[in-house]
Amino acid sequence: MTRNITSIIAGAPAPGASGNRITSTNPARTSEVVADVSLGDAGTFVAAARAARQAQPAWADVPAPVRGRAIAHIGRTVEANAEALARLVTREIGKPYAEALGEVREIVDTCDFFLGEGRRLYGQTVPSEMPDKQLFTFRNPVGVVSVITAGNFPVAVPSWYLIPALLCGNTVLWKPADYSPACGAALFDLLVHGGGLPDGVLNLVLADGETTFTGLELALEEGLVDKVGFTGSSAVGSRIGELTGRYLQSACLELGGKNPMVVTPSAELDLAVEAALFSGFGTAGQRCTSLGTVIVHESVHDDFVARFDKATRQATVGDPFGDVVYGPMLDEKFAQRFEDYLGWIQPHHSVLGSTAIGRITAASPREGFTGDPDAGMFYHPVIVDGVRDDDAIFLNETFGPIVGVTTYRNLGEALRLANLPGYGLSSSIYTSEPAEVFAFRRGISAGMVSINNSTSGAEAHLPFGGNAKSGNGSRQSGMWVLDQFTRWQSMNWDYSGHLQKAQMDVTELTPDESFRLAD
Repeated sequence: MTRNITSIIAGAPAPGASGNRITSTNPARTSEVVADVSLGDAGTFVAAARAARQAQPAWADVPAPVRGRAIAHIGRTVEANAEALARLVTREIGKPYAEALGEVREIVDTCDFFLGEGRRLYGQTVPSEMPDKQLFTFRNPVGVVSVITAGNFPVAVPSWYLIPALLCGNTVLWKPADYSPACGAALFDLLVHGGGLPDGVLNLVLADGETTFTGLELALEEGLVDKVGFTGSSAVGSRIGELTGRYLQSACLELGGKNPMVVTPSAELDLAVEAALFSGFGTAGQRCTSLGTVIVHESVHDDFVARFDKATRQATVGDPFGDVVYGPMLDEKFAQRFEDYLGWIQPHHSVLGSTAIGRITAASPREGFTGDPDAGMFYHPVIVDGVRDDDAIFLNETFGPIVGVTTYRNLGEALRLANLPGYGLSSSIYTSEPAEVFAFRRGISAGMVSINNSTSGAEAHLPFGGNAKSGNGSRQSGMWVLDQFTRWQSMNWDYSGHLQKAQMDVTELTPDESFRLAD
C-alpha cells in the first residue's frame, strides 16, 4: 500500500511546495514505493511555528495531570497499533521486524514513564532569610519546541522529544527525516488521535534538510520558536547549535558517535563477541550508539578476533522480515556514503567477517543470505583489524556495518584510544575486575557507560545523550529531559507589610567568639 503524505498544520493538510515531491521506497526492495510525499518549503515550517505559537497558551492552561492522562492514552493507542507500526518501520527503513517491535515498545515505555510526571512537575517551597516572606519555584513550559529527528529510529527517538515536550505544556512542530516520512506521519496520527490533542498542539512538517534549516532560521528571527531538539549528524548539529546560539537559545543536540568497547584480559570473550556483533552490526551499524572500535588487550586479541570473525560470518543478513541480524542500508544516500568509508581500508588492515566487502549481490554473494540480494541495498559486514590511531576509519563515525579492532597494553592506553576520536556518546568495557570498571567510568568521556553490555541499548527512565562531537551535554529520557522542556521560575511573596531588602534587612545572631570552656 502506497501512502500519500503531506505536512499537517493546525490539524489540516498543508499544500506542498510546487513540484517538490519525493517517493519513499523500501530499501530491501527498492522497486516498492512506501509513500508518495509532498514536501513543504521554508514557509511551511514558519506556518507550523505560527500555528504552534497560537495554540500554546491554551495547551499550557490544560492542567498538567490532564496532559499526563493524554500521554497515557497515547501509550495505549501505540500499544494497540504496535504490530502495524513496526511493519511500517521495517518496510520504510529496512530495520528487522524484531528490532522494529522493540522500537515501538520504547514509545510505550516512554509514555508509561511520563504519564505520571504530569502529577510530579514539582516546584519547591524555599525558606526565606527574612520573616513573613515565602519563596517558591515553578516549572513553566518553554513555549514552542521545534523537533528535528533522524530516521534510523524513526518513531522511538522522536517520542523522547515529543512526549515530554507535550506533557510539559509546550506545543511542537516536528520535522521527521525525509527518508522516513511514512513512519513520521503514522506516529503523528497516533499521538494526535491517541492523545486527543487540539489542533496546532502538534504539527508535522515534511521538508528536506536545507529547507528545514532556512525555515528554522526564519522562525527564530520571528520569535516563534523557543527550543530546538535535534538528532542527527555532528556536522548538522554544529550548524544548528550555532544558529540557535545566535538567538540566545540552547539546542538539545543528540549527535553521532564513535563508540568504543574495551575488552580486558579478564573478559568473558564469548559474551564480548555477542555484544560486538549486536552493537556493531545491528541496524546494519546505522545507530548513533553502534560500536565503532573494539579495543582489545593484546593478550586476548587473537582469540577475540577469531571468535568475532566466526560469529560475524555465521550471522544471517537479508530480508528484514526474516530472522536476521541486520537488513539493508536505510537509504541510498547512506549506501553511497558507506562506499566512501570502505575506501578508508588500507593495506595495513586485515579484513574479516564475510566473503567480500561492499554490496551483497548475486555476483558478490554472502553465505546464508536470505531474500533477493539484488532487490535491495544490502552490504557485507566488515571487521577491520589492525586499525591505527591516526586512521580515518578509527577517528570518524562510520555509519554502516563496519567495526574496527585495535589493541592496547594497559588500561590507561585503552582510555586514551577510547577518547581520542573526540566523540562522547556511548562506551562499553568487558571485565571481571571492579577496579577496572571504576577506572574506566572515571576516565571515559562518554555520557553513557556499559559494563559487560553492548554500546547499544537505552531504557526510557535513564538519561540518554553525549558530549563533545556527540552532543552539547543535554540529556533525553527520564526525569532529566524535563529540564530541556521547562524553565524554572522563582517567586517571592512578602506579606510583612513593609519592604524587606535581601542581603540587607537580615537579622543577624551575634556569636560570642571569645567563649572558652573552663579547664
